[in-house]
Amino acid sequence: MTAFETAQNVWGLIEPHLQEQGYELIEVEYAQQSGQWTLRVFIDRPEGITLDDCQAASQLLSPMLDEADLVRGSYVLEVSSPGFDRPVRRPQDFEKYAGERVKLKTVAPVSGRKRFTGVLKEFRDGLIIIECDGTPYNIHIDNLHKAHLDR
Repeated sequence: MTAFETAQNVWGLIEPHLQEQGYELIEVEYAQQSGQWTLRVFIDRPEGITLDDCQAASQLLSPMLDEADLVRGSYVLEVSSPGFDRPVRRPQDFEKYAGERVKLKTVAPVSGRKRFTGVLKEFRDGLIIIECDGTPYNIHIDNLHKAHLDR
């Protein structure tokens, strides 16, 4: 299983439980840095996220993840707020942040490239429309690897 697939599986497991606690799941990342695997979970709520929220979510998720055994081997669980350069992932996120600068990476190349930085023009019919240096690109949301605001 790839790191991307692991993150997707974790998302499906934890999102309903976080919602029950009043949190919005913003992003799940699973990546290796300096030989250590890290599972990053970004959460938010209307009034913002505190350190206590991150601790509470971590205590909720840790035993659940251990029991489900979706993540192979040892890893570090990090729970945090989305921050200033917040991840953009779901259709409603792309609709909400239309007009803002974003950076995104695709799974498969679009017009010969996989990395895009520009203005998010709109989201329509499953397509993320981003304008980079005056050129519009249509990227299907299923081809999205990751995206975040570029503030």
